[in-house]
Amino acid sequence: MSIAVAQPSCTDHDAAANAVAHAEAVRAADARVVVFPEMSLTGYRLDAVPVSPDDERLAPIVAACAGTGTLALVGAPVPGPHIGVLAVDADGARVVYGKVHLHGSEADRFVPGEPAVIDVDGWRLGLAVCRDTGVPEHAAKTAALGIDGYLAGVVHAGHEAELHAERARRVAADHGVWVATAAFAGPTGGGFDRTSGGSGIWSADGALIAGAGAAPDEIARAVFTR
Repeated sequence: MSIAVAQPSCTDHDAAANAVAHAEAVRAADARVVVFPEMSLTGYRLDAVPVSPDDERLAPIVAACAGTGTLALVGAPVPGPHIGVLAVDADGARVVYGKVHLHGSEADRFVPGEPAVIDVDGWRLGLAVCRDTGVPEHAAKTAALGIDGYLAGVVHAGHEAELHAERARRVAADHGVWVATAAFAGPTGGGFDRTSGGSGIWSADGALIAGAGAAPDEIARAVFTR
């Protein structure tokens, strides 16, 4: 199954403009599943208004997914409120995950979710957001649900470029699954004047199969095999 990780340019608080950028990334990715970074739709702004699945601003992404047969996993604050993941396809959007391991002031505004798995064409894909990937218990609980892959959206500072690679290799080594991490690129809120980029896809043996650079709007793509 083809998987892509995208790191589109983001305008803080402008979900409408960011949805257009997401739609462009979906079309460019040419993949069955496209993973986006943490809070990619609003920027890492903890005061951003939660985005409901029926929000009309998601329409460009829905249209792009309809035209390409893609499932987009979009990062956004969602009702709960959670730091969440919206699964967007031709039929619309739905909330599929809320970040479990909140970090710092996130806990002042959001509530934790639970480990979750989605099924896409017979592939069971576990979900994670940022700090979740740094807590081995999270991957273990998710893997216990039965997974073939572990997909994460993250925001890391520019000097943390190697962090999600280290975590991806650990998850692959511990659980023998593919790992795909979409990392924010370019500036965003929360003190992240410079983010890492470097989204990547790692095989079940921990090898980097495809990776993006540090610049916004890059995409990496690979095919998951059993």
